[in-house]
Amino acid sequence: MRNITIPLKLISLLADGEYHSSKQFGAILGMSRTAINKHLQTIRYWGVEVFTAPGKGYRLYAPLQLLDESVIHARLPASRLAVLSVIDSTNQYLIGRIGTTKPGDACVAEYQTQGRGRRGRQWVSTFGNNLYLSLYWRFEKGLAAAGGLSLMVGIVIAEVLQRLGAEEVRVKWPNDLYLNDRKLAGILVELSGKVSDVAHVVIGAGINLAMRESTVGKIDQEWINLQAAGITIDRNTLATELTDTLRQALQQFERNGLAPFVSRWQALDNFFGRPVKLLTEEQEIKGISRGIDAQGVLLLEQEGTLHAYLDGEISLRGQ
Repeated sequence: MRNITIPLKLISLLADGEYHSSKQFGAILGMSRTAINKHLQTIRYWGVEVFTAPGKGYRLYAPLQLLDESVIHARLPASRLAVLSVIDSTNQYLIGRIGTTKPGDACVAEYQTQGRGRRGRQWVSTFGNNLYLSLYWRFEKGLAAAGGLSLMVGIVIAEVLQRLGAEEVRVKWPNDLYLNDRKLAGILVELSGKVSDVAHVVIGAGINLAMRESTVGKIDQEWINLQAAGITIDRNTLATELTDTLRQALQQFERNGLAPFVSRWQALDNFFGRPVKLLTEEQEIKGISRGIDAQGVLLLEQEGTLHAYLDGEISLRGQ
């Protein structure tokens, strides 16, 4: 990766949302206006909206609250949360360190160049506007012990967001969070190991906090961010609360599985009792959503009968 010191310095200077002149930048960074403009193009590519006004200089569309490593480490018991600026993927960062990491080790990043979503899709990851967090865990009893994990993670993230002020956040089977019937966050669980051997798990979450539509390409479903709903959550607080709460929940999940979380899912389920459709490669299945069972299987009522559907190549949508 090329040197990104200057672009990161420019962002830190612009983060207050005030105007800054090229003369000021030149004095601080020791470079010409032409050179500064090249670095400004880099941060624009990262999704940072920089405006230019004659006689005033440069400013952001809105102030940025940057991740603060010292604040995060001061608030988080046992720490072990790496704070990164630019990374290919927070999940990949931890996957590449399996063998040297401990259960509960985590990372957050300002920007992902290759953020991943479910089924190999891109996860749009603009700089400083959202939260990209990944956490490593291992299950001594193998892959079977991780059944329903993405559902548990969704419950925990939704409850943390509600506790911090986003009271209308809901979960959507099997790995999304919704707000006002639009996608707010996604969860990607990546597993390696054998059924009966130790399973290594990396849990990734991307949460839309303040990302603007003008900074991203086309996303194939309706989405929302917290700011659009009038909700502001401190990014450093969210990073520490999520990491700490997930570590505790994973210990419970490893002991007892998904069963203790099922009733919590029903209370948060965005589509419980509502008409939905399941999209597969071959067909569209309609029914009434009736939540999940103790194994995390989706229950769909069709003509008065409950049918169970496993996660896989299935997408759930409201009718």
